[in-house]
Amino acid sequence: MNEEYYELKITTDESYTEAIADAAAVLCDDGIEIDGNNIIVRSENDLSHLQMQLEEITTPLEIDIHFTLSKKVNSDWMKQYQASIEPIEAGEFYIFPSWHEPKADKINITIDPALAFGSGHHATTASCLEMISKYVQSNDDVIDVGCGSGILGLACKKKGASSVDLCDTDPLAVESCKENFQINNETYNAIWEGSANNASKEYDVVIANIIADVLVMIAKDLKKITKADGLLILSGILDKKEALVTESYSDLKLLNRKLKDEWVTLVYQKEQNVK
Repeated sequence: MNEEYYELKITTDESYTEAIADAAAVLCDDGIEIDGNNIIVRSENDLSHLQMQLEEITTPLEIDIHFTLSKKVNSDWMKQYQASIEPIEAGEFYIFPSWHEPKADKINITIDPALAFGSGHHATTASCLEMISKYVQSNDDVIDVGCGSGILGLACKKKGASSVDLCDTDPLAVESCKENFQINNETYNAIWEGSANNASKEYDVVIANIIADVLVMIAKDLKKITKADGLLILSGILDKKEALVTESYSDLKLLNRKLKDEWVTLVYQKEQNVK
């Protein structure tokens, strides 16, 4: 182990952190942590090249973003990072990294997070887990669109869903999802790189924890693959963009709305007369 390591701190609006963290994960193989509106990358290799690449990607977007690159004394930051990731409870579920013990009275899911988002720590993921606890029934046919780590699909399978399909436009997410299903000794029906438009059937429950703009863009696809009387669980919606989503899904019946840390989760039912 080297005596020193590099730390790149990226500060931006929280609505961009997931996308920028995903880009950083594609560009490097090092540990990445999300803390609110900060993304922290740590490596024993110089991260100045990563900073330059991210600047090239984000400059045309004209977003408010700041980079701080520093060199620090290596005190085994991976152990520090692991110590900072605590298990969480959301609905019936207990989400814990492998270095913690499961809970006997909960539905246990093991996730070793490279990113805090997708491990249950982000408000949208936690809210979705609560809605899955409430609405997903035994023998439901479920799809998780934008599956990320696969945590929501895993929750549905452990809840008793008969079949779970998953998809994500990010190939790294697809691989991460496969690994997490294996770690948790669960199976999925199908998984693919892509989105809801590639689905070949209808589902009892459609889950999409993405961002508001994408939920609007693929609204027709999500509704199309939902069975009559089926449910859509939508999340990743900043409260200031909620109206865009509710307008696009106004032909559905709103069953539930949850606001957590400026993030909104909506549960809709597709009634018989909706196509």
